Amino acid sequence: MKRNVFAIIGTSALTLSLLLLNSCKSDADSPGFEYAPDMYRTPSIEPYVDYGEVRGRIDESKKVLLSARIPARNTIPYYGTDSAEVKMMLPYFRKPNVAFRESHGLYGWDVSTADEYTLAAADGNMLPLTAANAEKTMAKGKELFTAMCQHCHGEKGDGQGPMVVSGAYQGVPNYATLTNLSDGQMFYSIYYGKGNMGSHGMILSKKEIWTLVHYVRQFQNKDYGKFDATGKAVASAVVSDTTAVKP
Repeated sequence: MKRNVFAIIGTSALTLSLLLLNSCKSDADSPGFEYAPDMYRTPSIEPYVDYGEVRGRIDESKKVLLSARIPARNTIPYYGTDSAEVKMMLPYFRKPNVAFRESHGLYGWDVSTADEYTLAAADGNMLPLTAANAEKTMAKGKELFTAMCQHCHGEKGDGQGPMVVSGAYQGVPNYATLTNLSDGQMFYSIYYGKGNMGSHGMILSKKEIWTLVHYVRQFQNKDYGKFDATGKAVASAVVSDTTAVKP
């Protein structure tokens, strides 16, 4: 009888040990085996994901379904408690001209009959560039520019990107010649599009667009965004389109 009890206890201990060991993973970020994870963690629906092909598995019934979803009108994502950043990320108060519905496909957008592009000349960059954040901001700007702009505007911002050189597009400007544009007008052009360029307002956040505006400025002034050892902007560097540091 005792032998049977010991056998049962031993078998149970061995089984429990195997279960515990089996739930451990060498990956520090792995939670191990999860039982019924959907009960406590809801799988999120990600935009721009082809759910017809997930992890190499093809589901033909989902191949033609739209995966990208536009957030409900006037909804605002949570951006933390930094009041300056929250203000910067609020919905853009300038509207596209009514003609943009046809020229840039902005159907369903709130439009204006006013020349908002001209009015945007008064808008300054909402992402201040300082000695503390300049390096990080420019690095992020280069990353965004390489991914979103370089194919047309060129690595040096001279309007000679691969798409232009190939003959697919024409009329892409050289940024060095656009020094008369304000930060606000550059933002407006990126957000809603201009000429052959489409709207980027749905694929870039406002902070990312303001970051791009900073990055484009260094094509116009090689000292833009540079600061001396005291944290003061280099004398010849334009720190914003409305405030220039005089020598």
